[in-house]
Amino acid sequence: MRSGEGSTTAAEEEQVKVAAPFRLAELGLRVCAVPLAAASVWEMATNKQVDETYGEVRFSDLSGFRYLVWINAITAAYSVASILLSSCKFITRFDWLIFLLDQASAYLLLTSASAAAEVVYLAREGDREVSWGEVCSYFGRFCGAATVSMALNAAALLCFMALSLISAFRVFTKFHPPSQSNSKQQLPQEQGKPVLSG
Repeated sequence: MRSGEGSTTAAEEEQVKVAAPFRLAELGLRVCAVPLAAASVWEMATNKQVDETYGEVRFSDLSGFRYLVWINAITAAYSVASILLSSCKFITRFDWLIFLLDQASAYLLLTSASAAAEVVYLAREGDREVSWGEVCSYFGRFCGAATVSMALNAAALLCFMALSLISAFRVFTKFHPPSQSNSKQQLPQEQGKPVLSG
């Protein structure tokens, strides 16, 4: 066996040893993200309240809440798919794709949290500059359910933030730093070059 092949095999074995605990953590985070995102969807999608004076309000009346429902549904579906595919060995060839999808999911969850938080803030506090009064005193149950959905969304976001770090680690550990012997060989060559003066 050649020495180069032996060093490559040893490096691959070392990579597997380092990656093993991260695989378990990654799987656990993906499993946690599914019920969190699904519960956020359920809590928001079933959210409605009727007031005798002001009528009925539904989550679908507010674009920020609709956006939160769609994004959580997408990330829950992606989490399920990634869990099912993680048992297949060929998926390791697509680590870059998993990394990009984890990043995209985290950013989408962040934007949906921001959109929903703005709606909840206005519902609770109002905006005196544009003469918007608060409505949570009339639709308290609706506001409470929306807040719970946002909290579940935030928990799913934390899972995907951690997943983004783990998938980034897995991708970038495949690249080896330049060896010291190469850098030492290049240094004398660069020092031996004549300096051209202007």
